[in-house]
Amino acid sequence: MYVQQYRDLIEKTWENRELLQQPEVIDAIHAIIEALDKGRLRVAEPIGDHWQVNDWVKKAVILYFPITKMETIEVGPFEFHDKIPLKKGYAEQGVRVVPHAIARHGAFLEKGVIMMPSYVNIGAYVGAGTMVDTWATVGSCAQIGQNVHLSGGVGIGGVLEPVQAAPVIIEDNCFIGSRCIVVEGIRVRKEAVLGANVVLTASTKIIDVTGPEPIEYKGEVPERSVVIPGSYTKKFAAGEYQVPCALIIGTRKESTDKKTSLNGALREYGVSV
Repeated sequence: MYVQQYRDLIEKTWENRELLQQPEVIDAIHAIIEALDKGRLRVAEPIGDHWQVNDWVKKAVILYFPITKMETIEVGPFEFHDKIPLKKGYAEQGVRVVPHAIARHGAFLEKGVIMMPSYVNIGAYVGAGTMVDTWATVGSCAQIGQNVHLSGGVGIGGVLEPVQAAPVIIEDNCFIGSRCIVVEGIRVRKEAVLGANVVLTASTKIIDVTGPEPIEYKGEVPERSVVIPGSYTKKFAAGEYQVPCALIIGTRKESTDKKTSLNGALREYGVSV
């Protein structure tokens, strides 16, 4: 795969959409989507402690839509009408997919992923051993690490535009509790645990309340943090009201086995999963 050549071609096409008529551009876009589907290319990738967002890959995903046509997709008695085909070849990839789980072509599922009835969108990356539980959704370009548990009804936000916006990143060994919502480029660092109903957006205050003074974070949850929903008082013209936030109430113990500590870390603090 000639990454630099593809990148240059995508950047030129992004500035001049008339190039979408050229066969070499169409072939390049299809090759990039195929590379995403097979995990050879990622929208964002870890480099040390930093995540690099590959804007040009997101541009290729966006350009994929105007060059594809709506088609009817029949799966047994079920019918869909869409531009993007469904992902295939789960057995060869070592992925378990329970009816009615759906992943779109251009999403990568590493070996050992389990999809209960759920949804993974184009450009997303889901690492080995991760559970995408019932009615959980993984949005476009979201990056999910290895051995993550996305509990029932979890909503992981997607992002295509603006192209410079970072995707949601859930790092290895995290546990995301039922009905959590994580959107707008939030980064949840390794081994963190979110209790049920935690909502994280770019503007959400994430407050560590474990010490004598609160420590505030925005945009990311520190490693091994145990997080629950909270609120704080904010003054408005009409008076004082409670505004949602997220509270860090503890830390997962490193001595605890990762597999058992996912639920155990919450039970230690009496928090719902």
